[in-house]
Amino acid sequence: SGWAGLQRYGGTWSGEVVAGWAGLRSSLARVLGLGLCGVPYSGTDVGGLERTPSPELYLRWLQLAAHLPLLRTHGEPWEFGDEVLEHARVVLVERWRLLPYFVTLAHLARRTGAPYVRPLWWSAPEDRALRDCEDAFLLGDCLLVAPVLRPGADRRAVRLPRGRWYDVVTERAYEGPAQVVVDAPPARIPVFARAGAVVPVRGEDGAPELEVWAPARGRTGGGLVVPDAGDGWVEPEIERYACRWEGRRVVVERSGEDGVGEPSCPVRVRGLAERSAPQM
Repeated sequence: SGWAGLQRYGGTWSGEVVAGWAGLRSSLARVLGLGLCGVPYSGTDVGGLERTPSPELYLRWLQLAAHLPLLRTHGEPWEFGDEVLEHARVVLVERWRLLPYFVTLAHLARRTGAPYVRPLWWSAPEDRALRDCEDAFLLGDCLLVAPVLRPGADRRAVRLPRGRWYDVVTERAYEGPAQVVVDAPPARIPVFARAGAVVPVRGEDGAPELEVWAPARGRTGGGLVVPDAGDGWVEPEIERYACRWEGRRVVVERSGEDGVGEPSCPVRVRGLAERSAPQM
């Protein structure tokens, strides 16, 4: 639904995708390709068009789309039964929780051109194994999303870039570069957080919160956060954060022209147990 020069508008709809597992897989490829071509804001039609998807396909499509910039559906979750509806609630709540992170990615895309959705080789283009991986993606610098793209799967292999990665549900740590096999039950798709990442989210009360994933021992982490500035008339300031181990706790600091200061919102540190998983 665009042509050469579309980049000036910043976003697009993927066009009518035919329902089916092939349509789901092509949707991810389209969003990745558009991002690399200067169109950072795009998404897909959950479920596709022309025929009604199976409940499993609809749910897996929704789980993918909830981690893309543009989320829109063909068909409502309650049309596919109580189980799909319950799992859809979970993924949409997570989408709502991550909205501050999407706001940050939107501002960074406008200022730098970096897309929200990035191929796994984004930070290591020389890594052939990552260049050959087309079934997972990075959401900004902080998260790795591994959607389920084939029917009947409740586990899947995930290629991890270099560094430590945490399963965001179990908080189990994995060391990359590696390929790991993880659970992918109907309730969720695998999502990993980079060690040391600072992710702006909504807390349980709906207020902004920093979710910080503990860096590996002896290493540091950090990230950029752009707060929601409301109607967009005010140019928001980029907040820069660093985190490090200090004894048995992780310290999170905000840096600026006036030196080091306290974070602008509450901090929750995750991954402190450092439970490691076997590698493949």
